[in-house]
Amino acid sequence: MWRAATEQDLEWVDTFLRDHIQSSMFLLGNLRDFGLHSEAPYALKLWVLERGKGVFAIANSGTILMQVPDAPNGVWQAAAALIAGRDVTGILGDAPQVRRFAEAAGLAAVDMLLDSDDLGFQITLSDVRLAPRSGDRLIRLVDANRPLVESWRATYNCEAIGMDPDTAKSRACSEIAKYVENDSHRVLLSNGVPVAMTGFNTRLPDVVQIGGVFTPPELRGQGHARHAVALHLAEAQHDGAKDAVLFAANAAAASAYRAVGFQPAGKFALMLFRNAQKIRTLNVEART
Repeated sequence: MWRAATEQDLEWVDTFLRDHIQSSMFLLGNLRDFGLHSEAPYALKLWVLERGKGVFAIANSGTILMQVPDAPNGVWQAAAALIAGRDVTGILGDAPQVRRFAEAAGLAAVDMLLDSDDLGFQITLSDVRLAPRSGDRLIRLVDANRPLVESWRATYNCEAIGMDPDTAKSRACSEIAKYVENDSHRVLLSNGVPVAMTGFNTRLPDVVQIGGVFTPPELRGQGHARHAVALHLAEAQHDGAKDAVLFAANAAAASAYRAVGFQPAGKFALMLFRNAQKIRTLNVEART
């Protein structure tokens, strides 16, 4: 039922994934950046169902992604068998799909660094309704105080992902360097003082996916994050984007996004394993 994707599949795959844009941005971005045959860490090995019914992938780094709406258990079991024996570091995607795949693959109860179903949101950028505040402006990350934003990102890694402080700090340095290189993130200044950070995890010509939004604890509750997001979306709209998607890690974040004008759009699951896992063929066969 599954077969390896070919270059000839990519046109319909792109259309199919855009029809499910809320939970497909990572797939779309990785395919755009790396295609089918790259050795880069985030490049994908991709399989498809015939007749354009689904897409299943594993990144070279071990992250599993999928878009297979309404798939029966047999499809998930067959997908798990495709990657039996490979190191798996996490599963991302539409929450019901992720949960069904994890169960079929025997990965539902392993030790997790992060295991969450986050509320998804979507907006047409012309519907953003938050007016700019006097004294607010965005600056590019390259122009921000580097030690400050690295410390912000380290705190984010501890709070949102559950990393230990040493790992969070080390990861933050490499992440901020990547964000600077990609020009993907911005810092909000309020009357010249840095108060929040926002970014795009994935950026397509017409759609952006917001991620990594952070306000330091001592400055929370003042609306900084929502204004940072709104200004960044205005910039994206100026550059040609029409829509934005995101997933919110908690109720406070969800409230902030609703204030900007975002509307609920499903749930997005993030399962990150504390240690790499291997799918065992026997585990998959036991579920068939």
